[in-house]
Amino acid sequence: MASPAEHARPGYSQTAIAEHAEGQQHPIRLYLMVWFWLFVLSACSYLVDYVGFEGYLRWSLILVFMFLKAGLIVAVFMHMVWERLALVYAILLPPAAVLVFVAIMAIESDYTALTRMNLLGGG
Repeated sequence: MASPAEHARPGYSQTAIAEHAEGQQHPIRLYLMVWFWLFVLSACSYLVDYVGFEGYLRWSLILVFMFLKAGLIVAVFMHMVWERLALVYAILLPPAAVLVFVAIMAIESDYTALTRMNLLGGG
């Protein structure tokens, strides 16, 4: 007769189920590659200041490098790559929604400021 674990996960051997229950071990090469890419992205971020980019180009490059580094950290070191999709959505969607609402408020504030300056003669 089959064990309850085999009924819960058809197609998996008892060894695979036991290894998963103990905890999955990731190869050290994965972590070394992530550290390497974090180093490269940090170096690129510092080069933005060293080269002397100005204005929107500077800030957009810094933000892109920052988001890439944060994504790598969340994906690998916080093990989000191996989590269920529902958990990923539960953790990543609220901050994304906050960013969307902040962008909407920034656009609205610019529109409100311009409207007030035009109508009230301040600009």
